[in-house]
Parts: sequence; structure tokens; C-alpha cells
Amino acid sequence: MKIIKPITNWLETRACAPAYSGWVLAGTAICFFGAAINTMAGWLYVISGVSFALLGVAAFLPPRSLRGISITRRPIQPVSAGNELTVELEICNQAQQPVSLLQIEDILPFVLGKPIQKAIETIPSQGSYRWIYYQPTQRRGVYRWHTVELATGAPLGLFWCRRQRECAAIAIVYPTVLPLAKCPLVDEMGQEESKKDDPRGRPLQTATAGLVRSLRPYRLGDPTRLIHWRTSARYGELRVRELEIVTGGQEIIIALDSAVNWEEENFEQAVITAASLYFYAQRQQIQVQLWTALTGLIKGDRFILETLAAATALEDVNTKVPETYPLIWLTQNSLSLSSLPQGSRWVLWQNISSPPEQVIINWDYPGIILQSDQALQLQLQKTLR
Repeated sequence: MKIIKPITNWLETRACAPAYSGWVLAGTAICFFGAAINTMAGWLYVISGVSFALLGVAAFLPPRSLRGISITRRPIQPVSAGNELTVELEICNQAQQPVSLLQIEDILPFVLGKPIQKAIETIPSQGSYRWIYYQPTQRRGVYRWHTVELATGAPLGLFWCRRQRECAAIAIVYPTVLPLAKCPLVDEMGQEESKKDDPRGRPLQTATAGLVRSLRPYRLGDPTRLIHWRTSARYGELRVRELEIVTGGQEIIIALDSAVNWEEENFEQAVITAASLYFYAQRQQIQVQLWTALTGLIKGDRFILETLAAATALEDVNTKVPETYPLIWLTQNSLSLSSLPQGSRWVLWQNISSPPEQVIINWDYPGIILQSDQALQLQLQKTLR
């Protein structure tokens, strides 16, 4: 069996291979031909000849029916881990004859799932068939695959052939973003920095509207809620309020220590933590950026999600850790806590394989030591050490 299977695969992908019914008909035809030689009976020659002719036609038609088939793939929209990817392919028949009894198989990467098959009854001449399926996801990542396989045994089912088509796909699965109700890691950093900036010692609150600085003529694209209607009526043209935004604190950086070795589950939690802290800070109207060893400082929601989706441990170090802004340092290496910028915070994952004497905590800056037996979301919301 170990020898037969590679031979069958080679025949199916380069020519065609007999199906079980094809082997049966071929054996029957040989038997009839042998009996015809022994008995010199003409009807036996006829039966064996017709059988061999059917085998010839059945071997010729399947590869021919696949020649005019082309496949295009629509872009796959990113989703968060746990949601389903929507994969859409369009199979076009460019031949002058309809194609029937076609099987298509999308060869997914094994980490994403098993290959997905679809049977298509008929594609008319110069027509197309749109295939949409939904692939569940469990973990974040950037998944790439390139091959779609077509197979058919039509019209007689005596021979089977397969042909591969290049059809590249990229699917991005974002990390989960935890809905944090509060986060002292972010909240307390903003409070400390705002006290430094305000000589009265009162923390400045981030405003969404701000104080009116001046009025100016309306420009295309200005939000209508900013129009000062009383002044607009007085001048006979639309006037828009310019706001002085009062903010507190400095810009903070969420830094993922991706240059070192991590335990797999710890690193996945670190990526989820980075995404959750980033979007929590955004909801609090705090200027925030992400740093990884490979990309350096980056900003922008989609760019950050794509970076975290592709992040891996032991990345190449292309940029140094920023020293001008306070960090929220996400690491598994406790030794790195001793060199953080002033005002930083940290989240430490315990390395189970590390001896206890190597776990050194820098208590100069508050932080969180995560416990593997507790929920990540609850730990990120608890009071700092």
C-alpha cells in the first residue's frame, strides 16, 4: 500500500488514475480478451474491445474538462480570534462545454484547519460558480496558503484526476481584546503624570469637547455639532467653534518584550494583554503607542492589530526599547524590570521552567505578577503591587 499510494497520487496529478470501477472494468476486459483468444469467439472480441474503448474515453475526458477552469479568490477580511473567516472563491469555466461533477478543495494550513471540500454539480460554458464558506478560528495569527485543488471523474467515473491551481490567500486573525472596565496599569500612569504638569496638584481630565478658543468660518468636513448657530445668524455665514483641548499626562508606550524566549501560552496572553491595554488607553483618550522588538514604535488601530497578530517570540531586535516615555512592560524575564524608564509599569508572567532564585522583582515601579490559575481579565483590573 505504501508503494501504490504515491504512484496513484502521481498519476492523478499528472495524468489520471483508475478508480475502483476502472480497475474492475479493466480486469473484466482483459479476461474477455483472454477468453476470446482461447475460443476465437467474435462476440468476446467485441465485448473486450468495447470495454477497452470505454476505458480510453474515460481516461481522456477528465483531464480535458479541467483545462478551462480558473479560480479567483476575494480578499479575506480580518477577524478576531474565535470568530469565523469568510472565504470566497469564484470558479470560472472558460471552455465551450459545460463542466459537471467537479470537486474543489481549498488546501488550508494545518494550523488553521483541515482542507475544505465542495462538490459542484455543473458549471455552464463561460459561466462561473461562487463558493463561500466560513472557517472557524481559535488563535490569532497571519495565515497564508496558496493552493486550490480541482478533481473530477466525469463523465464515466472510471478514472480520477486532480489538478492544482495557484490561488494565494492571506487571512489575518487579530488577538482577543478584553473589555476592561478599569485598568490601574493605565489609569495610575495618567494620574501621576497629570499631577506633574498641573502646579495646583489636581489631575487634568481628558476632555472630549474642550474650551472654546475662537470662532472661524465653516470648512467642508467640519462636524455640524461644532457650528455656533447664534454667531452664524449674526454674520450670515456658518461659524465653527475651535476648541482648546485640555489633556493630562504624557504619551505612554505598551512594550512587548518579544526579543526573548517565551512559553507559548504566556506569550499568547501577553499579546492579548497588549491589545487590551492599547484599546483601553484609547477609550480613556490617552495617547498610546505599541513597541515590539521587530517593528519598533507603531500607532494606528489596524496596524497594531496586524502587528500583534503576526508577533512571535525571539523576534529580531531592530530597535532599542524607548527611554523617553514611561512604558507598560510586558515580559517573562524578571531581570529586565531593573532598567525601565521613570514612571513605568510592568506585567510579569512567571516562567515555570525558571528556578525560583532567578525571579527578581523590581519593586521601584508598580506592576502585576500574573497567576496562571486566575482569569487574565480580572488580574489586569486589580490594584497594582
